[in-house]
Amino acid sequence: HKHNMAPAGRGFVVLAVALLSVWTDKVICNTYISTVNLMDSDLQGQGCGSNSEWDEYTAECEPTFLNLVETDCQPRGSHACDSVLSLNSEKILSQAKILAEQKKLPFPVEDMNTNEDLAIGYVLIGSSLYDEAIKHFSSLLQEDPELVSAIYGRGIAYGKKGVQDIKNAELALFELSRVISLEPNQPEVYEQRAEILSPLGRINEAINDLSKAIHLRPSARLFRHRGTLYFISEDYVAAHDDFQQSLELNKKQPVAMLYKGLTFFHRGLLKEAVVEFKEALKHKTDFIDAYKSLGQAYRELGDFEAAMDSFQKALLLNQNHIQSLQLRGMMLYHHGNVQEALKDFKRCLQLETYNEVCQYMKGLSHVTMGHFYEGIKAQTKVMLNDPLPGQKASPEYLKVKYLREYSRYLHAHLDTPVAEYSIDHDLPGSFKDHWAKNLPFLIEDYEEQPGLQPHIKDVLPQNFESYKSEVQDVLCLANKLGKLMQYNTPGILPNERILRAMGFATLEVMQSLQRTWMNSKIRLNGKTRLMQWKDMFDIAVKWRRIADPDQPVLWLDQMPARSLSRGFNNHINLIRGQVINMRYLAYFDRILNFIKERILVFHGTNNPKGLPEVREALEKVKKVEDLLPIMKMNSKTRDGFTVNTKVPSLKDPGKEYDGFTVTVTGDRVGNMLFSVETQTTEERTQHYHSEIDTLYKDLTVKGKALMLSTELGDADTICNLILSLVYYFYNLMPLSRGSSVVASSVLLGTIMASGKEVAGRIPKGKLVDFEAMTAPGPETFGKTAKHWLNLKSAEASYKDLPAVSETFPTLRTMIEVLNTESPSHC
Repeated sequence: HKHNMAPAGRGFVVLAVALLSVWTDKVICNTYISTVNLMDSDLQGQGCGSNSEWDEYTAECEPTFLNLVETDCQPRGSHACDSVLSLNSEKILSQAKILAEQKKLPFPVEDMNTNEDLAIGYVLIGSSLYDEAIKHFSSLLQEDPELVSAIYGRGIAYGKKGVQDIKNAELALFELSRVISLEPNQPEVYEQRAEILSPLGRINEAINDLSKAIHLRPSARLFRHRGTLYFISEDYVAAHDDFQQSLELNKKQPVAMLYKGLTFFHRGLLKEAVVEFKEALKHKTDFIDAYKSLGQAYRELGDFEAAMDSFQKALLLNQNHIQSLQLRGMMLYHHGNVQEALKDFKRCLQLETYNEVCQYMKGLSHVTMGHFYEGIKAQTKVMLNDPLPGQKASPEYLKVKYLREYSRYLHAHLDTPVAEYSIDHDLPGSFKDHWAKNLPFLIEDYEEQPGLQPHIKDVLPQNFESYKSEVQDVLCLANKLGKLMQYNTPGILPNERILRAMGFATLEVMQSLQRTWMNSKIRLNGKTRLMQWKDMFDIAVKWRRIADPDQPVLWLDQMPARSLSRGFNNHINLIRGQVINMRYLAYFDRILNFIKERILVFHGTNNPKGLPEVREALEKVKKVEDLLPIMKMNSKTRDGFTVNTKVPSLKDPGKEYDGFTVTVTGDRVGNMLFSVETQTTEERTQHYHSEIDTLYKDLTVKGKALMLSTELGDADTICNLILSLVYYFYNLMPLSRGSSVVASSVLLGTIMASGKEVAGRIPKGKLVDFEAMTAPGPETFGKTAKHWLNLKSAEASYKDLPAVSETFPTLRTMIEVLNTESPSHC
């Protein structure tokens, strides 16, 4: 029982196929014999009255070959809807006679006796007596091998037996293809064949059949059916167009509205998706899947309150709706509300014991809060859920062994001062490399971490009031500082736990720098020394790691040499196919202009004669997709191209380092890749380290001078130096995760150490890391960032705060303070 999340993920593919079955499945008492089901699901077996929530809105009662007999069908349980299985042979013959007289059977003939014989076969299908129906149609075909209705009926019966058996599927397809060769202008036969092809994974063939059916006789049902197959194929633009066509023909289809909304969602058009989900809810106020999808859209927009409201409404309609519990729990966890998330995962597991996502997240939530015994127990249950032969391992199964090993390590170090050990040094290189790359846990000669030691107890809850007033002040200040680092852009949900952790990191960086500038040594990684730049960043890394142990926050230069020699890539898709990454939308134009500049340089060198034509074409380029025709102007760029940004050196003017790589590939709109990546090689790392080393030395000199004077100019110099330093850090991306927020907390901590503080906020849609990566140099980045920071003189009280490193010296004390609920006035 594996439940994948939806709408973002493959879970909705299963739902899509199930919905196809519902949309096209009509039972005999609703005047339709059931067409071939696409898969077994809980949506089957609705009974004669078919109380399916989908049928109420989607049944169109269009005349089709499957139209059999009018009945006075009442809701489930009435006599008129009794299963045809209960009919005796006399009643079967009676039903068949009515069908024949009214010619309500596929491909009737002139002879009434033959029609009655054919109708018996269709009544047998309606009675779920498929083998008997096949035998009956076969006997008719012995007398007349080209009796179309018998061929069609036998094909239907084979399909109804179950396409899970490939023999049934092949026989059904063979019969339906024979019908099409004899009667090529009947849309229902193409639709029937599509319904057998699609669950076999032959989606393109199914789409072709539905296109032929639409050409012959367009209907809302056919457009909806084809739209669902396009959706499964991830062709969201074509799917959207089909759902739109379907809704124009029949406006009262909340399921089609839901799917139209999902075509927006999967392309990153979140606001448009919200509009469609709300429209579906206007037509069906108890539509759980629409509320669930609306919650996901709001989550992706970063609107926590609206998302919570939507999930809550879904759960009010059905408190046992597993997907809504799972999705709400995931959102709560990533919002930093781990305790509340845990409640949802536990409830999910009460309803579905083997739900792998909820089991993994339950284990992760426990470990995040320092409950290692319960956490590792849950993780072990996920590890025991081995994939079947040929089955792809789930993301949770791939990650859980790493999490369990890391959890054991953290538990063993709960009460050891953090300054006395280094995770980067202690964890085996191959373990770190595989974990950071999310590879299967296949590590030669790996020695497992020791099991839990009984004398080390779990972390206990801590009340805000139990801390001394000065520590309460530090906690409140950490909350406030963390919010300064929050991005306000679609696709990023505020994580209050991580933001609080980075607020503490900011304060600890501030205090450590001030001690360093006063010539005091610090204790880090088991050594006492004057703080170096990496030690400063390690403070922030320490807090970022413990805020969410699911994410490997590791120094890439500490990876095994063979991993570094190959290069370690941080990869971001900006556009993949039809999916737009809305998080980075504000930077598309800047990257596009850079690409255009590089194309001109390339053609100036390799195609000087064609340069005027290329320049003219580039002037018309307004979006990335417009580059595709220009790519074809040169054989070397026909299939795509990559361009590298350059990062200028401050240490050696005129020298440049590799920044990030932009890749554009594809042959048409909707089938392109627009991505960026940084490649962390040993040589590249050394270049950046040399820049940061030089800037940090200058920073230390200026910091020491600042401690001895009151000149405001010194604080401004320090601000410029730290902005240049983090500019190189952002471009280097030296951590497997979290480089951006780690750099931001070091930036704020350094500014506060100089006697200033930040009064501004990051503008909507802007990302500090991408601002640095797309800036032409450190001066430009520094100027923009200073405008955002809006610096002012710091409050004198910061100097009197207790030392963060001494107040929270161990993992236990750090987890305790991150778990603590702070009052609203904090």
